[in-house]
Amino acid sequence: MKSLRAKFAALSPTQKTVVQLSSVVLTMGALAWASVPFYTWFCRVTGFGGTPSVSTDGSDIILDETVTVRFLASKDAGMPWEFKPVENKMDLRIGETGLAFYEAYNPTDRPIAGSASFNVAPYEAGGYFTKIDCFCFEEQVLQPGERVLMPVTFYVDPEIRDDIDSKHVNRITLGYTFHEIDLPS
Repeated sequence: MKSLRAKFAALSPTQKTVVQLSSVVLTMGALAWASVPFYTWFCRVTGFGGTPSVSTDGSDIILDETVTVRFLASKDAGMPWEFKPVENKMDLRIGETGLAFYEAYNPTDRPIAGSASFNVAPYEAGGYFTKIDCFCFEEQVLQPGERVLMPVTFYVDPEIRDDIDSKHVNRITLGYTFHEIDLPS
């Protein structure tokens, strides 16, 4: 049985070009397909782009320094819900567990499913803003006329004060954007 290299050498120049171009197209397609999950994983691990960390527990260390957390809400174009934070801001000590609520209302006459994307600004604080529990971890379905309060439990990791790029951050903004999605089956 011929080796792959020998089979390739036996091809005509036109066939070699087709094989090489096909390989490039397949490789580029695979990289494009893998880029979104890889980028999402990278942002969650590193906090890059303001992506918060996720934990199951609160911090063991609470500093005497405080940070102001602002809450923003927006909707994707065409999303019919009303969506807003219950509080616009909260002051808490670094390491202290905070609990904030967002309110969503479906004013339509049909059930609507939504998914929330989120971000933290400034970007340097993303890796130190840690969510313990969040409505954004799951799809939300609101029935016609339904109004709900959706919680997010979080803390700012005390290690933020050890990072040269983020040690002077005193204000952090947590923003959510709701997008309409297909109703679950």
